[in-house]
Amino acid sequence: MANNPSSTSIEPRSESWPDRLRRSAIVLLGGSIGLAAAVIFGGLTFGQAALVLLCIVAAALVPWKLRQDSPAAEDLIGLRPAETSVVQALVSGMPEAAVLLDRAGRVLQFNLAAAQLAPALRKNELALFALRSPEIIAALRQAIATREAQRAMYVDRVPVERWMELIVTPLALPSAFGGTESCLLMTFHDQTPLRRVEEMRADFVANASHELRTPLAALSGFIDTLQGPAKDDAKARERFLGIMHAQATRMARLIDDLLSLSRVELSAHVRPDAQVDLVPLVRQVIDGLEPLAKERHVTIEAQLPDTPVMIAGDSEELLRLFENLIENGLKYGASGGRVIVSLNEASTGEGNAETRVSVRDFGPGIATEHLPRLTERFYRVDVGDSRAQGGTGLGLSLVKHILNRHRGRLAIESVPGQGATFTAAFPQPKPLSGA
Repeated sequence: MANNPSSTSIEPRSESWPDRLRRSAIVLLGGSIGLAAAVIFGGLTFGQAALVLLCIVAAALVPWKLRQDSPAAEDLIGLRPAETSVVQALVSGMPEAAVLLDRAGRVLQFNLAAAQLAPALRKNELALFALRSPEIIAALRQAIATREAQRAMYVDRVPVERWMELIVTPLALPSAFGGTESCLLMTFHDQTPLRRVEEMRADFVANASHELRTPLAALSGFIDTLQGPAKDDAKARERFLGIMHAQATRMARLIDDLLSLSRVELSAHVRPDAQVDLVPLVRQVIDGLEPLAKERHVTIEAQLPDTPVMIAGDSEELLRLFENLIENGLKYGASGGRVIVSLNEASTGEGNAETRVSVRDFGPGIATEHLPRLTERFYRVDVGDSRAQGGTGLGLSLVKHILNRHRGRLAIESVPGQGATFTAAFPQPKPLSGA
């Protein structure tokens, strides 16, 4: 067989119109000479000769015309069903990797996605030479032996780790003149996004369960103590009730953050369109956190403009965003003695206008290796310190999701020993051209 089945095309079997015309001319010339001889030597009348000549012309030209008008029938003569242009177009047009095999497992057709998945694929060669995964080999051999559909999961680790699902489906392709050709269609489905989402969900449930279990265990332990040994100890009761109140508050905040995160994720695809003035919004958050600032002996310096700064946004979500950023500065940067909250308008490196709200503290700062992971759920630089500060591990994750919904971005800058700056940037709409 040829090295490339797709080269088995209709050109060797179909003639160009000059060749067909030449053949028809030869038939007409030969028939005319024979007819002239019959008239001269055979006593054929001119009327009979004209009738015979008409038949010869019809015999020479009509089949040629029919071949011109219906080349499809001629194209299919001797062409395998799996090698037709229709089947090739269907395999090539499939959105996921697809390989068509004959009943022995040799490659007949494959699309670009399959070529990228398995660069060693070659037509007319066994697919097992290019697909060496044990799961693929087992499924393919089973499909060849039983002529039944097979399904297999495997991990493709090169060039990056991907979870793939293989489905092998037996096909019977009808030929043009009756009969069928048995084939196998292999399709590959990338399950990596689903697998990663499942892993994230499992990690999230495990982390949330752990975070909720800790305050619940503390509450349960103190309740047992108050009902038992410390039942009549007023001093211990007072101290335990304070701890229980702190743990209950932490658990309530965790549940509140989880619910807020879920709400934001549900509406992540819908960008807010209400106009919100950020200046009074940020000032409201600062005023609400003044008691915490006094408790931590931190001064909040507000650098806000006197004029309105409008963006398209959800005021409730923006309040939550600024609360998390400023509260983090007050808690984790308290040793610096002050927190600066500023609001200004600037341009990105690409020249796009944006509104920035920055919260800078002068605390211990954050090591560089922690910065990329700060917005992960339940990620903490110092677990003990975070819990002591009443943190849930969800604050910055919630900030990131709110900014994503507002099509904004979060920038984090920090130098150990010099504090940290968290900047929430919101894009400004581009002015209409010609306005």
